[in-house]
Amino acid sequence: MKNDFLKYQAQTTPHPLAIEISRAKGNYIYDNSGKKLLDFVAGVSANSLGHNHPKVNEAIQYQLTQYTHVMVYGEFIQKPQLELCKTLSKTLPKNLSSVYLVNSGTEATEGALKLAKKFTGRSEIIAAKNAYHGNTQGAMSVCGAEQQNQAYRPLLPGVKFIEFNNEIDLHKITKNTAGVILETIQGGAGFIEPKNNYLTKVKNRCKEVGALLILDEIQTGVGRTGTFWGFENYNVIPDIIIAGKGLGGGMPVGAFISTNEIMSCLNNNPKLGHITTFGGHPVIAAASLATIKEISETNLIKETLRKEQLIRSILEKHPKVKEIRGRGLMLALIVESPELASEIILNCLDKGLILFWLLFEGKAIRITPPLTISDEEIHEGCNILLNVLNK
Repeated sequence: MKNDFLKYQAQTTPHPLAIEISRAKGNYIYDNSGKKLLDFVAGVSANSLGHNHPKVNEAIQYQLTQYTHVMVYGEFIQKPQLELCKTLSKTLPKNLSSVYLVNSGTEATEGALKLAKKFTGRSEIIAAKNAYHGNTQGAMSVCGAEQQNQAYRPLLPGVKFIEFNNEIDLHKITKNTAGVILETIQGGAGFIEPKNNYLTKVKNRCKEVGALLILDEIQTGVGRTGTFWGFENYNVIPDIIIAGKGLGGGMPVGAFISTNEIMSCLNNNPKLGHITTFGGHPVIAAASLATIKEISETNLIKETLRKEQLIRSILEKHPKVKEIRGRGLMLALIVESPELASEIILNCLDKGLILFWLLFEGKAIRITPPLTISDEEIHEGCNILLNVLNK
């Protein structure tokens, strides 16, 4: 399989992990040799409920017996789509009630950028340095990481960058600005939280000049940071929300969400201002709805902050751990060098624990387990990590 994988499947890096997967269940993944791997990454924050969750599987199986794709998004009334949109809107401030379903977080970014431009009639977008919002050309244009972007220029014109948490940069948001797009917690940059009411100050500046605030909740949303949406932790309400990853419980989904007033500008002058064939696919929508219900109707969100403290209490005193960044079950261990981070990640994998890298912070080790991770599994994974750190 590995030879065929390298020959026939397009590669993203010169050295993929290339683990041959046989099955996954709960918070474990099993390779073809039967080796059991504890998942501390959750498909990069996507598998909110772990693997093969029975309620998600049941929703998928039921919907398969009813219908799958029947029409491009937005023409037919399909119950899974509609119920998902209604349920999402109930998790949000009252006016944020219009949901556009797409296939991924990066597509949601594209839709949000178009929406801000169309509604304001402006073209300038402000984004943050070392942001990550996806990998299509529009999304890359608002990712301020030149090492990723340089090979693909020219990208979208009219994009300017500010430094996250730098209030002095807020003057760059002007009456020419259509929207400011920020991650609620910067992900690829190293799980950097907003400080000193930074997001509130950005929103106030947007109000002053008539720009829209777009918050990327692709990683921070759906319970990962101790509230359903990450922005609930920071005293701010965005104009547009981007969602993805954990929203689907392991299935591919994205959404951008706004008010009816803002969203309605996409349906006229011209019509079909944003379209998607498979967005809101009924099987995916059913899985997503089951995921949201399970997270909302159990104590998983509340438990997220307690599990964070458990992880911190075990790991933060180790001399090789310089810092633990993030919130809830979106954590990054910072060590002294990128080389050490890679050595730890690869050694833990050999010992049966899946960890991963962050995009732009080489000294970081990602810890984003499923929300369903148990205390026993946290101890198991952290003990593997501590043993590797000690050696």
